[in-house]
Amino acid sequence: MMEVKQFINGQWINAIGNGTIPLINPATEEVIGNISFGNGDDCNTAIDAASHAFKTWGKTTPYFRAGILKKAAQFIRDNVEELATDMVNESGKPITEAKGEFIVAANLFEWYAEEGKRAYGKTIPTNRIDKRSFTQWQAMGVIGVITAWNFPAYNPARAWAAALAAGCTVVAKPSEFTPMAGLHLAKALEASGLPPGVLNVLTGDAALIGEAMLNHPQLKKISFTGSTKVGKILMDGASKTSTKLSLELGGNAPVIIYNDVDVQAVAKAASLARFRNNGQVCIAPQRFYVQENIYNEFAEAVSKQVAQLKVGNGFEEGVQLGPLITSRQRDGVNELLKKATDEKAHILTGGKMPAHLKKGYFIQPAVVANCSAASVLAHNEIFGPVLPLFSFNNMEEVIARANDTPYGLASYVFTNNITTAFTTAEQLEFGMVGINEWTPHGTELPFGGWKQSGQGHESGSEGLYEYLQLKLVSIGGI
Repeated sequence: MMEVKQFINGQWINAIGNGTIPLINPATEEVIGNISFGNGDDCNTAIDAASHAFKTWGKTTPYFRAGILKKAAQFIRDNVEELATDMVNESGKPITEAKGEFIVAANLFEWYAEEGKRAYGKTIPTNRIDKRSFTQWQAMGVIGVITAWNFPAYNPARAWAAALAAGCTVVAKPSEFTPMAGLHLAKALEASGLPPGVLNVLTGDAALIGEAMLNHPQLKKISFTGSTKVGKILMDGASKTSTKLSLELGGNAPVIIYNDVDVQAVAKAASLARFRNNGQVCIAPQRFYVQENIYNEFAEAVSKQVAQLKVGNGFEEGVQLGPLITSRQRDGVNELLKKATDEKAHILTGGKMPAHLKKGYFIQPAVVANCSAASVLAHNEIFGPVLPLFSFNNMEEVIARANDTPYGLASYVFTNNITTAFTTAEQLEFGMVGINEWTPHGTELPFGGWKQSGQGHESGSEGLYEYLQLKLVSIGGI
């Protein structure tokens, strides 16, 4: 049984009210720990500590900050086996995915250690001979970071690394379903010499902590990764306090597969890409639009591949899909499948609890054919192991259907015709477009959505500037 404490002002402490909730392994449904469960008072204490720490941290050089971030990156790499083990226990994802996620987190710390040195201002020629003007970037101050459970190391790392590299201090709230990964990142930074109060990690009531972040005058911005519903609540609150926001919200990514591709190769790759982290990925390819004259071949090929995917405990050899994060998440996916079959869609494979698994929030990955344009699988973010298939006739039709969603995070195009690729990509209303690839993101690339999928960017140089503010200095009488 793990005792999960909060990290505030350099100390590992219980919640102020000594509240706790259980930490549950989604693969076994067993309680594996007790989590300190804080509230707004804990958050205010953390913000006060971060505000005090900013007075010193904000004046350090980016080279000093880089040294700490690089040490943290190496700490993560040196201890990845232990860190990944805890991630599997709390999230259920396969051990190979857990290790990979922590390595990406380490890469983010190292990359922003270097990028923090490149927050360049500029000198601006003016229209007066006696005037000189220049701009410079300065750290915002205290940043609130609220992250989701689906990538419990990657989501915090990309925000924390950028904010810390920029010279900000951080008050973070990882998900209560997967708190250990974020707390391990805090331990990495603590072991690397991060001063007390620069990073504070809370576990507790999301609504009360979010409200405290919005209302505290010293907290300048909130970076949030999660649902569009909660993002809108934060936007409403921020309108009253003028708190800045970065939001990475829901997605409903279309995949457009034209008839000039290698059907078998795309089907094989799709069966892996769709079910990464059990489909619990905001940029997961979701709505598969397949040109009608290859639709049947693709449906047969992808169903054959998906039926072979191994589902089970993340520690088991060869497992590719673990459980869903909670029983509620599993039940929500089952309800969507039921509604789809009521609409006369046909499940080609999967969609049931695996027979060999008696415990855990598992669903055998499903392929669903004959989905209509009005299908519940077309208009809802599934966030689970379901691959729905839709057929289309021509480019104009499929682009309109792909864009028919309030979401605008990621999208995918598969074709061997360069004209088709560019024409389609330029008309898709999404912040990211992958052409003949399933990973249109990277440490050095901007990650952000259009429409109701969010605002602002994480990763890349754009991610650094989310935590900096621009100042103009103008001198007259020269």
